[in-house]
Amino acid sequence: MKIGPYELSSSVVLAPMAGVTDRPFRQIARRFGAGLAASEMITSDVRLWSTKKTQRRMDHIGEPEPRVVQLAGADAEPLAEAARRNVDLGAQIIDINMGCPAKKVCNRLCGSALLTDEPLVGKILETVVNAVNVPVTLKTRTGWSRDLRNGVRIAQLAESCGIAALAIHGRTREDFYDGAAEYETIREIRSRVRIPLFANGDIDTPEKARAVLDFTGATGVMLGRAAHGSPWIFRDVNYFFTHGKNAPALPISEVSATILAHLESLYAFYGEETGLRVARKHLGWYFEKLQDAPDVRRELMAASTSAMQFALTKKSLDELVHGTTAATWGGIATCA
Repeated sequence: MKIGPYELSSSVVLAPMAGVTDRPFRQIARRFGAGLAASEMITSDVRLWSTKKTQRRMDHIGEPEPRVVQLAGADAEPLAEAARRNVDLGAQIIDINMGCPAKKVCNRLCGSALLTDEPLVGKILETVVNAVNVPVTLKTRTGWSRDLRNGVRIAQLAESCGIAALAIHGRTREDFYDGAAEYETIREIRSRVRIPLFANGDIDTPEKARAVLDFTGATGVMLGRAAHGSPWIFRDVNYFFTHGKNAPALPISEVSATILAHLESLYAFYGEETGLRVARKHLGWYFEKLQDAPDVRRELMAASTSAMQFALTKKSLDELVHGTTAATWGGIATCA
């Protein structure tokens, strides 16, 4: 699959998620086979770019190409200026967010709130595409509400404006993340546009990824929440796509090494206080899926320093690596 001049190594990509897809997590996802890994959402208001949070979101040191920056905003010219500046800083693909359902985003007429104003959508997309010499992609939903499911029109508009690829979450903004994602609208969109299309929403196993791809005819799949605590899902889905069967279990020693390396990268990236806090979230997800691990989540959350947190994590993982012949990772036997 190609997006602009870039040949992707995989049709399975990581969804941008605020508070999750920072540089350390993106690098892990790419190492396990994600074809793309976009940054967390960055505001188009350049006046806010001096904050530590935004500075970190714009940090792509050591990331593999192509580097993708996702932008959010409600006005065409500020988005275009933000796109130009990010390209100057090394962004190779600009992604526009018109899918975020969060109230604080939609109340500013950003994210999926833009789906209520199709002329504005067209103006934004055309302006940003014309402002930069790199591919511009769009992440969106099937519509604002079940009564205004206008995803097909938005997709056709995006293609006509020069958008290089689409990612469609199979819910409206009204749905947030409730209920089950629907793929009928994504299938209809696929029949109406020719640009690459990623299906997104509730894809949490290799089998589900294959079924969604077959049903929708999408070019690829985008995984979000399924990667929480298991970034190797990209490896598993790629293997299933290639071989038609599940991948051999990931050795628990490699699981352990990945988790510990992730912790170290978080501490280095954020510093002691923020790194400790961000790591708690990821450790909660890791140990939730590592079903045979000792229940140490409470102690991990209570650890007051990164050294304590790392030591407790390592001790617990070492027990699995050296003290058992097999552990269970997300319900799948994992050989030590």
